[in-house]
Amino acid sequence: MQFRIFPHSPNIDFMRLRWISAGLSTLLLIVALGGMATKGFNFALDFTGGVGVELRYPQAPDVDTVRDNLERAGFDNAVVQTFGSGADLLVRLQAPKEEGTAGADTESIGDAVAKAASLPGNPAEKRSSAEISPQVGKELAQNGIYAMLFVVIGFLAYISFRFEWKFAVAAIIATLHDVVVVAGWFAISGHEFDLTVLAGVMSVMGYSINDTIVVFDRVRENFRGMRASPREILNASVNQTLSRTVITSFVAFLTVLALYIYGGGSLQGMAESQMMGIIIGTLSSIFVACPLLMWLGVSKQDLMPKAKDLAALERRP
Repeated sequence: MQFRIFPHSPNIDFMRLRWISAGLSTLLLIVALGGMATKGFNFALDFTGGVGVELRYPQAPDVDTVRDNLERAGFDNAVVQTFGSGADLLVRLQAPKEEGTAGADTESIGDAVAKAASLPGNPAEKRSSAEISPQVGKELAQNGIYAMLFVVIGFLAYISFRFEWKFAVAAIIATLHDVVVVAGWFAISGHEFDLTVLAGVMSVMGYSINDTIVVFDRVRENFRGMRASPREILNASVNQTLSRTVITSFVAFLTVLALYIYGGGSLQGMAESQMMGIIIGTLSSIFVACPLLMWLGVSKQDLMPKAKDLAALERRP
């Protein structure tokens, strides 16, 4: 027995809401782009550089306690990681904002960090302290942009091959809409944007395009098997995949929510971007991608089997 949230044959007229959904989507894009243009991102150490301090303890320390101690001492947003043995910690801090602060200042910051990170009966010993160059972060940001362009081009090629160019254009616009909205949230909220968040944004693209392709696949099947107008076929396709879409999104959201709650501070940014991406991606596959198909003038001729498909169909018994 197949589990369904909605009735077996829901008949919601989603295309009737296409102008409302287009207006809301456009408003979200404007707000997101405005936030990125005016406020910018709160880039983390991965992109800005800073100071790295290596600490050693007589016994393995509790990382969360060390992080709390550093925050109380004024070292906000410090990244605390274990490395080597369990008794070694690497603490990364934002670079000082004053010009020319290096050398002795880096050493003094390391001493202050070691003092603040010491625990009762388990003092921290500073092993080294050095500047972290932001050049690595710049290269990673550039690589992230290149990867995004590669994914977009790959999506266009794949969907154009599997469907038609109108489907490819609609899917890419819907996917870019999701990415811009999620990125805009981090700009407006001021939450740290680090490499894990960048990875989460990239995963949003994959989730969004996967959900859209499921709906588009049903659209293609219905165009070939139904005698109805494009609007009716698009509505039927969304309704037929609605239970699958909602159930899959809900399960994925629960998984990422658990990561957000129990994954620790270092993974919260990635989980936050994925949670937003799942919600926005689910809505865009229904309220953005399909209306775009309708406005692009998709028709039965766009989805007729190609020559190789016809030959395969003729060979079937």
